[in-house]
Amino acid sequence: MSSDFLDEDEHALRTAALSGDETAWRVLYERHFNALFAHVHRETMCDLHRTQEIVQDCWLVAVKKMRAFDPAKGNFGVWLCGIADRLLANDRRRWARRNRLNHEIAAGTAIAPPAMGEGERFALVLGSLPDRYQIVLRAKYEQEQSVAEIARTWGQNVKTVESLLTRARAAFRQAFAQLEQEHTKS
Repeated sequence: MSSDFLDEDEHALRTAALSGDETAWRVLYERHFNALFAHVHRETMCDLHRTQEIVQDCWLVAVKKMRAFDPAKGNFGVWLCGIADRLLANDRRRWARRNRLNHEIAAGTAIAPPAMGEGERFALVLGSLPDRYQIVLRAKYEQEQSVAEIARTWGQNVKTVESLLTRARAAFRQAFAQLEQEHTKS
């Protein structure tokens, strides 16, 4: 395939995707998912959970910003990797902040109040989660929105929100169990 054909093909796919053509999105997804996943997986040092989260976020950004993609400037896969690289940079900053806090806690320089109630522990754990997890958990449990309501409000499909909610719950349970374990040691 010549590069001219690829440019025309990607331009046609972009146009079709912008008009809401699911087949165009499916073609773009099938062509570029494996390379994007491999790129992110390598950059996260093979952390499957982080890879899945970033790849999903990357596709969400791509859907929202499809108008910004210009096939004349580069192919869709390169554009996707650029989105992923920005998401990875944000993710690394969040991880660095959390690791610093964990080291401070381990060193005893960041001491939690001695008698934390359950609500305080919930708030501490929730605040330690990635922003998207916090937002979806608050929408579901504090604002008592259904998954369908969250999906409609966010402009996402129900399966995307269910998937995010499942990962957010798992991360919350893991972080809460770790805090409880540390709390019982002291």
